[in-house]
Amino acid sequence: MTLRKLTFWSAAIVFPLPLILTYDSVATAPGPLKFYIFLGLIAYTWWLLSIVLSVRSAWLHRFVGLPSIYGLHGMLGVLAVGAAYLHREYSYSPSQLARDLGDWGFYVALAVLCFSVFFMSGWLVDRSRLLQSVKQLLEVAVRHQISLWIHRLNLVVVAMIWLHAHLLVRVNQYFSFMVLFDLYTLMAFGVYVWKKWIAPETYVAGAVTSNDACGEATRRISVGLDSKAENIQPGDFFFLSFEGAASVGREWHPFSVTDDDKKTVTFTIRQHGDFTRRLGGVEVGDRVRLEGPFGRFESIIQGSDDETPLVLIGMGAGVAPLLSLAAAHHKTREIHLLWIVRTPEDAYYRDVIEEYRTASDGRMQVTINVGRLRREDFTSTVSAEQLAKSAFFVVGPNPAVLANQRLLRRLGVSARRIHQERLTM
Repeated sequence: MTLRKLTFWSAAIVFPLPLILTYDSVATAPGPLKFYIFLGLIAYTWWLLSIVLSVRSAWLHRFVGLPSIYGLHGMLGVLAVGAAYLHREYSYSPSQLARDLGDWGFYVALAVLCFSVFFMSGWLVDRSRLLQSVKQLLEVAVRHQISLWIHRLNLVVVAMIWLHAHLLVRVNQYFSFMVLFDLYTLMAFGVYVWKKWIAPETYVAGAVTSNDACGEATRRISVGLDSKAENIQPGDFFFLSFEGAASVGREWHPFSVTDDDKKTVTFTIRQHGDFTRRLGGVEVGDRVRLEGPFGRFESIIQGSDDETPLVLIGMGAGVAPLLSLAAAHHKTREIHLLWIVRTPEDAYYRDVIEEYRTASDGRMQVTINVGRLRREDFTSTVSAEQLAKSAFFVVGPNPAVLANQRLLRRLGVSARRIHQERLTM
């Protein structure tokens, strides 16, 4: 898996090379100026590559997983702005319109980056309680759909930089280079358009069969699929778009599958963000499109030794994908399921978990803890043997997942044995 990730991340280096080498072979600009033009080309190709990554390609997900795809997508956004800044500061153009387009593109890209890091990424917010509080206050005005449309301004940035390049004499005079430059752009926009407006016809579709409240801030929504989804694996999740619920909107949101049924899939959803709080308006019979499935948990388990115990740690609705793992493996694997809930009433899957435990013939251990699991609680619950040998699967809100990862590392669990999935809005 490490080799796959290295191969995948190397795309950031390989992708700009054809443009850079082509320009270097035909252009006669001075060496220092060429270098800063190269930086502009690198920034542009990284923006194009981030557009390609944003479509969540199924084959690429199977190769490295969505976390790696999103990680590279975010990193390219940061690095592209840095390269664009150096290009803007140290190169020049006699065309006023070309300069203006370049400046506008840079400032829009910088604004989108700052917005995305704060509202759509957990890089900073998940590690600071102060920033979390500020974000919660601002989310009243900045809803999720607005965030998505602001993020899509990257498409406008690419369009402005494309025109900027076509206005530069030191670039547009080289026919072979411009052909390759336009092919890069056409490829990226072609992938995006195909995925967003053509490929949806190939998505899984179904209708809502139930929508029930579980506790004060969680809903359980079941979707009957038009045809059986044979490729669903335990621990998977889908991106859902509700077609008939006007109050919810049609934007895509990720939710984990709670059971291992391939015909009727059930999602346990914590109502935290502006979108999930409106899920009560989803009615039985509303049509749903499902993109996926995505997920790496089952492939990780299948790739491990059959004797490796599993410790499943779920916070709140984060128990959903872990329940599907328990359903699939409680009769064949040693499992310890830890479910952390806020109140006793939030443990709404007690009966289901008890059924798995009873049928496991002693293989499955269950701990339901009300309130945060502290270090002393964890060491008294999880045995030393489990700490030394188990594969850990941690699912929940971003800050809680990070906190539990840090706790596990302090208890001596290596990073390669910790697998996590963070719940987002």
